[in-house]
Amino acid sequence: MPTVITVNAQHFETLDLSPVKVVLENWLQTKTLFEGDRSLQFQIDYPQDPEQVLELPDIPEIRLWFVRLDSIYPWIPYWLDWTSGELARYAAMMVPHEFSKREGIQFNPQALDLFVMRKIFTIHHWFQQNGVSRPNRLKQMADLFGYELEDSLFQLLDKHPA
Repeated sequence: MPTVITVNAQHFETLDLSPVKVVLENWLQTKTLFEGDRSLQFQIDYPQDPEQVLELPDIPEIRLWFVRLDSIYPWIPYWLDWTSGELARYAAMMVPHEFSKREGIQFNPQALDLFVMRKIFTIHHWFQQNGVSRPNRLKQMADLFGYELEDSLFQLLDKHPA
């Protein structure tokens, strides 16, 4: 069952990451970050004008908050609840995109390339620092965006750690 983190307008407007920090720091301190099926969902409570409802990534305060979150916890996408669409929503905060009612979210291809590979490299490096190896799960994460990664990439990264 995912851990739900509620983020409200005040958090967004003040760039306050405390709702996330409380959860992640607890997982880190208790050394339970890598145990079981840990996953996160964000419950976003942000009032909008009913006549001009925007997609959440189109609200500057929300997007900026997620950019800050990503800079402090760049490995957080690994722990998002992928099955509920949380990873795609997170990517939408970071990657330029357009939304089509017929086709759904359409990411800028070059920006998505950079986002996915940056996350793979960052998370893999963080895993190395923590004595964890999960290349199959990282391959699954990339696959959600349409990328097929070979085992040889992870062998190369393991052979030449940063």
